[in-house]
Amino acid sequence: MTPGTFLAVAAAMLLLELPDKTMIATIVMAARSRPLPVASGASAAFVVQMAIAVTAGGLVTLLPTRAREIVVTVLFLGGALYLLISRGEAAEAAGEAEGVRERRDGALREAATAFGVIFLAEFGDLTQVQALTFTAHTHSPVGVFLASSIALVAVAFAGAYGGRALERRVPLTRIRRLGGLVFLGFGIYSLVQAVR
Repeated sequence: MTPGTFLAVAAAMLLLELPDKTMIATIVMAARSRPLPVASGASAAFVVQMAIAVTAGGLVTLLPTRAREIVVTVLFLGGALYLLISRGEAAEAAGEAEGVRERRDGALREAATAFGVIFLAEFGDLTQVQALTFTAHTHSPVGVFLASSIALVAVAFAGAYGGRALERRVPLTRIRRLGGLVFLGFGIYSLVQAVR
């Protein structure tokens, strides 16, 4: 994986996760607990989910070339469509519901709660699907795993330590739309590659 592709994957995953329900859940949990255990637990959950996603993406690479390109195109365009037409309020409400936990004693308990909430919320989530897609597209599971994990760990720490301030400065709806446009671009590029 080239450095440019690595940065593109990391940036896309960052844009995709910022307005997501798991970011909101992280903000809510950190408001009710200590930020470091929440960020640590959420980060661990993201890393495990990315390992699952790139493994699945590796399986997609076993498909014949044309079938793989079609799958990748559909997943990119589906992600773009979701981000461009879905209502951000629904993701915020879902994040609030998932993040509301009463304060627990001990950092380990807080980290375990954050891990469980984020791990369950990420199953089948758009970032997981897109990590699978990037893996199938780039044939670089290690690179996608590292780029995605770095981006999602950054989101977990941003949510735990500065999420409320970020939310006040950049509306989540704007971040969601920008992410949708990025994935639309990836989808169009993949479509061109599939029909060539």
